[in-house]
Amino acid sequence: MNKRDKLSDYYPIFLNISGKRCVVIGGGQVSLRKVKALLEHRASIEVISPDACPELNKLAKDGKISMLPRRYRAGDLKDAFIAIATTSDRGINFEIAREAQRKSVLVNVVDDQENSDFIAPSYIRRGDITIAVSTAGRSPALARKIRNRLEKDFGDEYASLARLTDEVRAEIKRQGIKVDGDGWQEALDLDLLIKLLREKGKEKAKAVLVSGLKKRQK
Repeated sequence: MNKRDKLSDYYPIFLNISGKRCVVIGGGQVSLRKVKALLEHRASIEVISPDACPELNKLAKDGKISMLPRRYRAGDLKDAFIAIATTSDRGINFEIAREAQRKSVLVNVVDDQENSDFIAPSYIRRGDITIAVSTAGRSPALARKIRNRLEKDFGDEYASLARLTDEVRAEIKRQGIKVDGDGWQEALDLDLLIKLLREKGKEKAKAVLVSGLKKRQK
């Protein structure tokens, strides 16, 4: 399999890492970015590095992560769910990848897709809505550029809309109203609902959505 074929094999997926052991090897700025992203999703994080940057040391001091102030050793990935190798030593990164594969630990080696099980996309979050962008590692700059555009197109109102649709879904279920997927798609007029949320408030948007769904009940 050539590299182009391998890049096309990535399967988009969202992982629940809350409380799961995630090991980050390396202590520089790349490691810091990875750690911050993992913290957003409540992972249990251990950083292994003999010379971690001040920001990582502060996170450890504050009890937000655990720190092993030494170089990686075989066995460090025991019971890990995810391993991320960010060191500048390709030999060490290769050893980390091999141990991860032996122990069925998902591994990401920064700038080395051949030895990685996954790559991290560029993404935006609006409440319960997450929009991820990936170029399969070909152009991280392009992925960030697309993300920046999406940030402008999808404001915080979309977080409110996600909460609203969840409430409406529960409400019509209690009322015994049955609407199939196509009916929901027709009733979810995004431009109208976002406009109502901005200008008229939640209750008006909710009333319009419920009315639209009732018209499309089976």
